[in-house]
Amino acid sequence: MSDNTRAKREYGILLHISSLPSRYGIGDLGDEAYRFVDLLIASGQDLWQILPLGPTGSDGSPYQGYSAFAGNPLFISPDKLVADGLLDVNETASLPDFPNDRIDFGQAKNFKDNLFRRAFKRFQETVSQVDYQLFLAENSYW
Repeated sequence: MSDNTRAKREYGILLHISSLPSRYGIGDLGDEAYRFVDLLIASGQDLWQILPLGPTGSDGSPYQGYSAFAGNPLFISPDKLVADGLLDVNETASLPDFPNDRIDFGQAKNFKDNLFRRAFKRFQETVSQVDYQLFLAENSYW
């Protein structure tokens, strides 16, 4: 095989979204994810393998997701919800004592679910209900 016909070798890193730094008990798709992508680009990485991103059961395993279409809500960034006006910055100021050496999925889920309920209530107050119902109908298959 000549050098011209060989497949280009690529390299990268395996890091699940949940492993990114976060003050919310679990890594998410907030600013740390963007910073990590910038780091990958700056270091010449070709690939970022992130593992499955679907919602998980109670054990948090990304391999036991119950939807092939939905994303795991734990990966929603509260900071992005603040930026979108769906949460107030004061609502994200007081945090539980999350462990530093592991993810407590139950604790992170309970904390974020509370924030998401608040954000969804504000979303319902501001979004066109016609557009929202259309979105639900168009995506009902999942």
